[in-house]
Amino acid sequence: MLSKTSIEARGETFFLNLRFILIVTVFASNAIEPLIGKLGGLHALYMWIFSFHMPLFVLVTGYFARKSLTGSAGRKLLMQIGLQYVIFQSLYSLLDRTLFHVNGTHHSFFAPYLLLWFLASHAFWRLLMLGMSKWTPAGQMTFAILAGILVGYLQLDGVWFSISRTFVYLPFFVIGYHFSFEAFTRIYTKWIKIVAAAASLLLFISLMNWGAKLPLGWFFGSYTYMQLEHQEWYAGLYRLAMYGLQFIAGLAFLGWIPFRESRMTDWGRRTLYVFLLHGFIVRIAVVSGVYTYLGNAAGAVLLLTAAVSLTVLLAQPSIKQWMHPLVEPSVNWVMTLQRVVLRRS
Repeated sequence: MLSKTSIEARGETFFLNLRFILIVTVFASNAIEPLIGKLGGLHALYMWIFSFHMPLFVLVTGYFARKSLTGSAGRKLLMQIGLQYVIFQSLYSLLDRTLFHVNGTHHSFFAPYLLLWFLASHAFWRLLMLGMSKWTPAGQMTFAILAGILVGYLQLDGVWFSISRTFVYLPFFVIGYHFSFEAFTRIYTKWIKIVAAAASLLLFISLMNWGAKLPLGWFFGSYTYMQLEHQEWYAGLYRLAMYGLQFIAGLAFLGWIPFRESRMTDWGRRTLYVFLLHGFIVRIAVVSGVYTYLGNAAGAVLLLTAAVSLTVLLAQPSIKQWMHPLVEPSVNWVMTLQRVVLRRS
């Protein structure tokens, strides 16, 4: 029987592998988005990725949050998330206005810029878990699902404060926080993993053949029912059905994730750098006009190859060494200032 320490080490390896593969899908989905209206295969791939990648990324985040939710580590991480948000919200908005000239995007600290919703929601998930700390896991999960369904009935744009995605994906953060890797390994034996991977592939084939009519908005989690043009009293049932699809798609995709430690595991430790920096690369590619030459199968293959290669590149230690002050800014000065203020008060 494996010791608790050994199980935790194996769990960390598995989730680092998962985190890297998920950041590949994040980069890939953002890279192919300008072409999904032209190529049916890319549209299906895009939908397949969105059926699992955000829920699983939130689950992974919840899993790793267990070690740093409370105490000084928790406060420090919350402050760092806040600084990251301010820095990159400012950078992306500034470049959109001055260099990229992108229209139709909210440029406000109260409306997270595209991919930066994850930073805002991450901070809120941590605060919500602290608020639910005395509840049972079942109570937390019940609240999370109900909140995820009910937030859709709000008569507003779900992008503000990332309110929609915060509550829509809260159930997956709760699952990750209470995830038992030991129980998971007992269930996900070699043959179950093969079946799960096959089911994931089957889902992709199904979306390829019948997914064209499915509205993409439901996959994003960022829209309220008003924005999705479903203001029926039972609209929440659609979100419940989406939860079912995402849960099944996520479980199936886990069949592709290796348990063994490899180079991928090390890359998984630096996915934050890929996440925060890849948006600049995609923006530059869009404004450069390169997509006008990629509207065919060969172009799609080239685009996906570039996305995978650049993900690996951005996950290298040298990138962390160069970009560390920007991506993981020090918050020691904030904590020192906080202690000084508390002493004086």
